[in-house]
Amino acid sequence: MVAVKKKKKHQFPTAYTVIIIVLLLVQLLTFVIPAGNYATLAYDTTDKDFVITKPNGEKDKAPATQATLKKYKVNIAVKKFKDGTIYKPVAIPNSYERINLKKSNLWQAIVQFFTSQVQGIGQSVDIIAFVLILGGCIGVVHANGAINSGMQALSERIKGKQVLLIVLVMGLISLGGTTFGLAEETMAMYPILIPVFLIAGYDTMTVLGTIFLGTSIGTMVSTINPFSTIIASNTAGVNFARALPLRITMWVICTVVGMLYVIFYAEKVRKDPTKSVVYDQYEQNREKYLSGADIEKTGKFTWKQKLTLIIFAVAFIVMIWGVQQKGWYFTEISVVFLAAGYLMAIFSGLTEHKVVQAFVDGASDLLGVALTIGLARAVSIVMDTSHTSDTIMHFFSQQVSGMSPLIFVWFLFIVYIILGFFIQSSSGLAVLSMPIMAPLANVIGIDRASVIDAYNWGLGFISLVAPTGLILMSLMMVNIDFNKWFKWCWKLLVIEFVLCLVFLGIGLLIY
Repeated sequence: MVAVKKKKKHQFPTAYTVIIIVLLLVQLLTFVIPAGNYATLAYDTTDKDFVITKPNGEKDKAPATQATLKKYKVNIAVKKFKDGTIYKPVAIPNSYERINLKKSNLWQAIVQFFTSQVQGIGQSVDIIAFVLILGGCIGVVHANGAINSGMQALSERIKGKQVLLIVLVMGLISLGGTTFGLAEETMAMYPILIPVFLIAGYDTMTVLGTIFLGTSIGTMVSTINPFSTIIASNTAGVNFARALPLRITMWVICTVVGMLYVIFYAEKVRKDPTKSVVYDQYEQNREKYLSGADIEKTGKFTWKQKLTLIIFAVAFIVMIWGVQQKGWYFTEISVVFLAAGYLMAIFSGLTEHKVVQAFVDGASDLLGVALTIGLARAVSIVMDTSHTSDTIMHFFSQQVSGMSPLIFVWFLFIVYIILGFFIQSSSGLAVLSMPIMAPLANVIGIDRASVIDAYNWGLGFISLVAPTGLILMSLMMVNIDFNKWFKWCWKLLVIEFVLCLVFLGIGLLIY
């Protein structure tokens, strides 16, 4: 018998590898891209005036007035500098100049390649600390069963109201996605909710739509998500809170549209199971997920679990208040969540060993995110050291100089869809791209918040189908093929795409 040689399957590179490839390309480009700088303008909070830094590094001072901004063609209201909305140096349009800088030799470039990665992690330590502490808190919430019991209690309360099941579960998951990036954590919900949905007369595609669309839409339209909106806003030099009204409106509309899409399909399946996209798996799924299942028997939603969730929610409220009212950064909000972690340890009902293990496991789940932030920062370090970032920005500004603001934000949205296919890490992509993309808004004459929206919505949109994201893991949880998923959701993709374009246009009118 001749053994059949199996073809080796080619796997798509991970986010780490993609970022390393980008870093290598950037390192190679430093040999051919000339060094250059834009003049920059920054507000000095001590002297209450503008500091103008010329391309050669020389500094001048100018009055902090709208006339000064007009003189330098910086299309931003002076109050945005004074109230802290813009707190990073802004590139002055048409001020780019080449500078004399000795190019690195091959050995120096190799050393810089490795050194920049260590420096990137070091320079991102405050963000990394926050990510790990937040992951630890999420681990404790999961460990004491607060999320699972909450979901089970929810199922009990809405018996006979199947549509409400979809609305509440999808709404809560979407809320988690838009506030703290609830994504991979939803994997634990599939085993709980699949039997509940099947008993209600729905199918596994309804479960996938409710959970995966909930988290995808939530993270796409991030409002206070620290892994995307907050990191991107800080990197772009803007206060994320000022753009909240539009983003909240966008989140509500997209979530409602997603709910209606799922409900329309789910009710059709409940009335006629043959309408199911996965009807060929009908008997198999019921045998697999309902055999021996006792949906009536659910765990109690204890006061300790409720208190754990309340503490976790209050930490986010305090974070929003601190960032918006007190100008807190990652050190301060890390302290808030660390304190919340201690409180949850006391009131969660878990033993000391279980609390520590849960916290460590939760932090380790987000270690990949933390490392991605550091690695992505390395790209900026290489570009800053070689003074090539402004040269690239100058090139892009020439390409888009003839674009209208609307065409520009739409173009940028498409760019982020492409980038998001390769780099699904929201935090990594934010740190990687914002130093280049955000200043282009000043060249075009629009608010940087629109660039952040293009980034958020472009990355979130492609996550609905990108195999580099969460979709393949989610499909495995419900045993559905990718082609069936795409067949089911393509119409929603078109609707969400149009909504993104419309709201990007609205953003130009109100920012």
